[in-house]
Amino acid sequence: MGNQDLAKKIIELIGGKENIHSVAHCATRLRIIIVDKDKINSDEIENLDKVKGSFFNSGQFQIILGTGLVNKVYDEVMILLGDNIQSQTPIKKEGNRFQRSVRIFGDVFVPIIPVLVATGLFMGLRGLLTQESVLALLGLTPDSIPKELLLFTQILTDTAFAFLPALVCWSTFRIFGGNPVLGIVLGLMLVNPVLPNAYEVGQQAADPLVFFGFIKVVGYQGSVLPAFITGIVGAKIEKFLKTKIPDSLDLILTPFLTLLFGITLALFVIGPIFHEVELLVLYAVQFLLELPFGIGGLIYGSFGQLLGIFGIHHILNFLEINMLSQTGWNMLNPIGTCGNMAQAGAVLAVGIKTFSPKMKQIAYPASLSATLGITEPAVFGVNLRLVKPFVMSMIGGGVGGFLASILQLKATGMALTGIPGTLLYLNNQLPLYILVNVVAFSVSFVLTYTIGYKPVETGNQKQVNKISNSSIMPQVVNVKDEMLYAPVTGKVMDLSEVNDPVFSKKLMGDGFAVTPSDGQIVAPVAGTVSMVQGHAVGLNRTDGLEVLVHLGIDTVSLKGAPFSNKVKVGDFVNGGDPIAMVDWKKVTDAGLATTTMVVITNTNDKLDSLDFHTGEATDGACIGVAKAK
Repeated sequence: MGNQDLAKKIIELIGGKENIHSVAHCATRLRIIIVDKDKINSDEIENLDKVKGSFFNSGQFQIILGTGLVNKVYDEVMILLGDNIQSQTPIKKEGNRFQRSVRIFGDVFVPIIPVLVATGLFMGLRGLLTQESVLALLGLTPDSIPKELLLFTQILTDTAFAFLPALVCWSTFRIFGGNPVLGIVLGLMLVNPVLPNAYEVGQQAADPLVFFGFIKVVGYQGSVLPAFITGIVGAKIEKFLKTKIPDSLDLILTPFLTLLFGITLALFVIGPIFHEVELLVLYAVQFLLELPFGIGGLIYGSFGQLLGIFGIHHILNFLEINMLSQTGWNMLNPIGTCGNMAQAGAVLAVGIKTFSPKMKQIAYPASLSATLGITEPAVFGVNLRLVKPFVMSMIGGGVGGFLASILQLKATGMALTGIPGTLLYLNNQLPLYILVNVVAFSVSFVLTYTIGYKPVETGNQKQVNKISNSSIMPQVVNVKDEMLYAPVTGKVMDLSEVNDPVFSKKLMGDGFAVTPSDGQIVAPVAGTVSMVQGHAVGLNRTDGLEVLVHLGIDTVSLKGAPFSNKVKVGDFVNGGDPIAMVDWKKVTDAGLATTTMVVITNTNDKLDSLDFHTGEATDGACIGVAKAK
């Protein structure tokens, strides 16, 4: 599927152009603000070629595509949307105020990150070229480097941070509906050369300007929060003026008054207040990371991985930008990278241990992606669904972060992690960077492989644990043609827990049930399709067991509306092959339960024993065995 076709399908499956309010993207995800999220067909989107996953968070539907591809698909989406980019339909406010604020914060900083990535790489390369050990290989010394070359490298490394307020104001104006050009000019005013340089004032090499005898005014080179607040206020001033000033005077008065009021408030109110707030936040983070015995690194390395799940990880952009602009170093990057590598280790362990072909297909590419800094496929596709592997990755990330803190690792830039992140450590830190990442990966891998994921696989035999009451009884069995697979992602439970006496009393036969969390239904056994009735699919296993997959309770009354069968009578399917899709929302809207049952209808005649796991499972994952007589 080409990028244009993929963009067309995405627009179609999220409810069409009229359901899109706005579109943006970050390094790995297409971020779409939706008018009505109930129109999204997330299951079909996740089945699209090149799509690694999707989720809804804080009012945004986020589609994981990966670096490089997301830019190309975004461009195609924007071409297809044309003038429809801003829907006039009012959107529902999703998430609490804090979540929405963090989302806006992320939208402001995402467009700036590529520039800061490039600047970080320039800083790393300059550090590499000026190292005595590197120069010695060429028979040179630091004195051999021409001053003009050093000046050129300084232009590459200092420009973005010197004019950072202009970038922040531009992006903020854009997000809040103002004229981005006015934002650029307002940001440039904050770093005008007539203002004392903030760095020099901080080092007491220059004095601030004093107005009215008590207001100290400086330039805000490298500052983020004052520029962000100034951008918000400036955009709101402009929008207010446009509602009050006649159209005939708009071109003259609106930009004039916006810049006048904006810079006055910025220099005399916003700047002095929020620059101090910015420094306090920076000091607090540095205090945490500099706690003795690596405690700060342990805490952030362990729990920092939760930020992405709750959709508040973009707040880190502000912290990293502040660190780089104020100190020239990024202390968060090496610890955060350990978390990413730990996710890679955990998902690789799952991929090696699982005997679900579908899980292997997800896990191996997800592990590689995580080592390249793209963790969404690993987190949302495998580790978080299985829970324990995610916990093991938190432990691995904490151990790596602890070590990074002890070794005082610091990056020269931001936004690059894992293997690409080595470019931010092109100095004497590189061996240590590799060490901490190997440790994080290894700890997470070993913990997941040994205690964080069941069942295990050994040759042609698989160990399946039967959970009975509160005891666990391991039993090694030959599972060829006897394996049971989870028919849908969700929570596996005993039939006795089903809220329907026909199933809970096992009147139709023994089996298990799943409370589904997505709409894809797969075959729980390998066999021939014997019956297809929309809400139910029958399978005959080669050993004589007759298996019924019943989708929901009392759903026969829906006359097949929510169900889309993927097989027909006579087809042969392997365990884990797709057999149906279900729109569970239609089921719940009808007041019916979504519980999906797998019942062996000839239990009395053919079933010898039934062993299976309870708890969370991914569709296609082997959860047990059923032996025929």
